[in-house]
Amino acid sequence: MKIVLGFLTLAFLASGVMHLVNPEAFLWLMPPWLPGSIFLIYLSGVLELVAAIGLIFRQRWAGLLAALVLIGVWPANIWYAFSVLPSGDAGLILAAWLRLPIQLPLMYFAWKFSGYKLPGSKRGVDSSV
Repeated sequence: MKIVLGFLTLAFLASGVMHLVNPEAFLWLMPPWLPGSIFLIYLSGVLELVAAIGLIFRQRWAGLLAALVLIGVWPANIWYAFSVLPSGDAGLILAAWLRLPIQLPLMYFAWKFSGYKLPGSKRGVDSSV
């Protein structure tokens, strides 16, 4: 779990900084039906940085925030994966589709680190994490 959380922390740090330094670089990933694309890019960058800092200091809320950020960007990543299919660019298509299954274990481990139980499970925070 430490390796996955370390990867998630580094990925969120790098991505968060890039979202704030060069938000235009992320515009091509944004579905055209989302309003305020630049605002959403800045917001996701800030949330990624907050989550990364929380993960560095082993704050359980940071795992929950990281999981929620990953879930929040999931629809845009799915849209992007389908939108690049007509391009015929095998590398771009592969990268777009590989990022979807990679996010699943990241979501899982972020949620597990948080210690929160899924709805319908035993109430309370899991202290075994």
